[in-house]
Amino acid sequence: MLFNSIQYAIFLPIVVALFWVIPQRFRVYLLLGASYLFYMSWRPVYIVLILGLTVFNYFLGLAIANSENSKKLWLTISVVGNLATLAFFKYAFFLDDTIASLLKPLGLTFPKIPFDIILPLGISFFVFEFIHYVVDIYRGGQPVKSFPGFALFASFFPTQIAGPIKRYQDFVPQFLAVPKFSMSHFDDGIALIVLGLFKKVLIADNLTFFVQGGFAHPNLFTGADLWIFAYAFAFQIYFDFSGYTDVARGSAALFGYKVPINFNLPYLANNIANFWHRWHISLSTWLRDYLYIPLGGSRCGQWLNYRNLFLTMALGGLWHGAAMHFLLWGVFHGLALVVHKEFQRLTEGFKAFTAILASKPGNILSMLFTFHVVCIGWVLFRAETTEIAGTMLNKMFFFEAITQGADAFKLTLTAINYPLIYPSIFLLLPLLAITHVVMGYLNTTQWVAKTPVPLKVAYCVVMMFLVLVFSPDKSPRFIYFQF
Repeated sequence: MLFNSIQYAIFLPIVVALFWVIPQRFRVYLLLGASYLFYMSWRPVYIVLILGLTVFNYFLGLAIANSENSKKLWLTISVVGNLATLAFFKYAFFLDDTIASLLKPLGLTFPKIPFDIILPLGISFFVFEFIHYVVDIYRGGQPVKSFPGFALFASFFPTQIAGPIKRYQDFVPQFLAVPKFSMSHFDDGIALIVLGLFKKVLIADNLTFFVQGGFAHPNLFTGADLWIFAYAFAFQIYFDFSGYTDVARGSAALFGYKVPINFNLPYLANNIANFWHRWHISLSTWLRDYLYIPLGGSRCGQWLNYRNLFLTMALGGLWHGAAMHFLLWGVFHGLALVVHKEFQRLTEGFKAFTAILASKPGNILSMLFTFHVVCIGWVLFRAETTEIAGTMLNKMFFFEAITQGADAFKLTLTAINYPLIYPSIFLLLPLLAITHVVMGYLNTTQWVAKTPVPLKVAYCVVMMFLVLVFSPDKSPRFIYFQF
């Protein structure tokens, strides 16, 4: 059941209406049942997985909290069990292929896995929520005593498939309290849902077909062309994923619940560290708190700190998918963070230089440089193989004449039913950049309270009209559903 589907447009209002009319004591059960129904709408059998992990972590959380001498043992069992489940579904074939390729030069063979494994939706997200829960209980947090409440924490349908990754200390108290009906829930929620659908359906989905042409046939284009495709994908993935998050936050708001914001104008970051403070915030803070800091963080000397940054980002890349190009994307960002840290260290004594960087022109140049570094990483992320990524990056850094590829560019785009030409593309890119800033403002709900009702209604009507008129015939799944 996709957020941008007719099924969800029917499902959500029914659940919201029931939520506000039934007694408070039944609301958790309603949301829990709705969340399991939402999950089963894809593959019913995987309800066993999410329910089994819920029971497993609930009782181990209680065991950790109530144990005097075996806390670490119970924690280890829980973390290993969660990671083993994730590894089986997500990395079994990757590990199998990697071992086979390592043994092949030695004349040895490694048996192939004799059955198919279909990756359950959202497993990476709810496994991380379970790990966060048991680790925080180990650190002294109070366990959730209510099993339905704990089950809802992991399965809450707005955030179930692609986050944001919730913290139980923030989420559980919300449904233990008695939410009071308020029209502000609907003002905030509907505004966010409309914004999210606008981002996803109108912008990201239309960019999808354009981006596919470039990444599928990089040999047909020049380096200049491929930079355009990289820029386009940067905006596609932003509008797609932030659109999902807005619909998730808006859906939660209809019940009076708040889930964390996940994006904060990431392409206005003036360095790569700042980018990761603004992009997929719930994941980057999770990696910081449960991987980077346990590795030693910045408390263990310069080079060990660099190692910790590198390992955190490399594993973060692998979290996105069992493929070499995801690992390389994480390695690239790990190296970028290390270079940034070293650059800061080397230049901290040059006050004139740091003053230039802090000036408005210096800040703009820093933002442009950071955006291009991020786009290089997006090529690794989006390319389906390392060979395609290598071809694209080689052409992007060793330019051919633009005229050599212009005809192929137009021909290929026409062949995929997307007949854009250079002038319209160069007009589109600044428009996307401006839209990124405007959407960042609309991403907060603070403006809703200050806006008169007629303007709010007009905003929703206009946005939905644009979505219905200009949406493509077929809307692909959200990009982060695959993780």
